[in-house]
Amino acid sequence: MNELSTLCLQFFFALFATCGFCIIFRVPLKNIPICIIVGASGWLSYQISMYYDASPVLSCFLASCVVGLLSDICSRIFKEASTIFIIPGILCLVPGSGMYHTMDAMLKHDVSGSASIGAQTLMMAGSTAAGLLMIGALIRVIQSLIRKTASLKK
Repeated sequence: MNELSTLCLQFFFALFATCGFCIIFRVPLKNIPICIIVGASGWLSYQISMYYDASPVLSCFLASCVVGLLSDICSRIFKEASTIFIIPGILCLVPGSGMYHTMDAMLKHDVSGSASIGAQTLMMAGSTAAGLLMIGALIRVIQSLIRKTASLKK
């Protein structure tokens, strides 16, 4: 199986996973297709950056930036809160397997393994939060600049 077909499969699996999260979190029916696209795009950007040998931490950061940006754009277009799009969209990026492997290493009394896996998992979770935070802050700065330039023109 070549890389393109693997990426397409990953995209479709992320579509279904995000759809499941939308159902669990009771996203309004009209917003589910948009949330699905946001979540699958975030996962696809994670996989593409991993394909180009980026670290998992950097890949999580870039993917969460994509999710944050798309969520903000969709919230403005569809006049909804951005959290409707962020929460289901970001859940595919949560490093749950890392936490599982950390706990598994702890139960096997592998201190160095649990420390290294746990540290990477925490960095991935932190980079996910940092990506969302950075995009949110960047959008606020751009809005502020637009408002100031609009008020100067008056």
